[in-house]
Amino acid sequence: MTFSLNHIISEIQRKENAISLSAPNVIDEAYQMMIYLKEYLLSIRERVIKQGFKNHWEEINFFRNIKPYILSKLFYHNKIFRIQTTCSVDGGKMYASYFLKQLQGLKQEYKEHIYNSDFYRYYRSGRTDRDETYFRLGNINFHDGLNSFAFEIDPLFSTYYDNKVARIIANELLYTYIIQKINDDETGGSLSAKGISSDDVLWTDTKNALTELIYALYANGSISYGKIGIRKVSLVLEKLFQITLGDLHHSFHRMKTRSGSRTAFLDQLKSSLEEYMDKDL
Repeated sequence: MTFSLNHIISEIQRKENAISLSAPNVIDEAYQMMIYLKEYLLSIRERVIKQGFKNHWEEINFFRNIKPYILSKLFYHNKIFRIQTTCSVDGGKMYASYFLKQLQGLKQEYKEHIYNSDFYRYYRSGRTDRDETYFRLGNINFHDGLNSFAFEIDPLFSTYYDNKVARIIANELLYTYIIQKINDDETGGSLSAKGISSDDVLWTDTKNALTELIYALYANGSISYGKIGIRKVSLVLEKLFQITLGDLHHSFHRMKTRSGSRTAFLDQLKSSLEEYMDKDL
């Protein structure tokens, strides 16, 4: 049994795009994605239990990369549903205050449960020397003083640490979402004061195209002399163009390994600009 992370990312992103176009609001969009992801995860669980893994490397890859990606999306959309259903206003000081409190809560959770752990440092550093312990079934060591949810996990479909990776990814996605909500409200107010509608400035190409542009600007050091990180570059452009890119890292991973030109959008930009220049000759 083989799972492809690129294929799973594509499937989930296609579903997100389809639901985003048809859902009447963010709440319904998050709810539909929750249902889809829950069923998707259950179907993969059945395959894993029925077929198992070809070898331990496939098992490690599944619990380090595949399952956490799907589960992180489920955590993410569930949290958005909860956030949006308790937000009583849309715009203004109360709206900004509400999302600032959500951001503070997210940062507090991050400090208490994520960033100060040995596992977080292990995962973020890209180490693999303990993957046999962290991402294979049946290796949970309760002497490590694990969180209480370790007693609730499915021993046939979780190593405990796959859940932790999913929460790390979901935390990052939620951070981007909440920051955008705050920035959208601030941007909308400042533009309105100047008689400009924020609805006029939209990104109308694909999300992959914008991801390619973001990484190109970052790699070239074109913004702030290259002294700010890729996350900040992304947030600035997401704010400007009123778009949520989601998991930038995985989109970039897919871009690096896709067939054909890895810089298709930049190639098209160059071609379009040259054609435009030629019109004036």
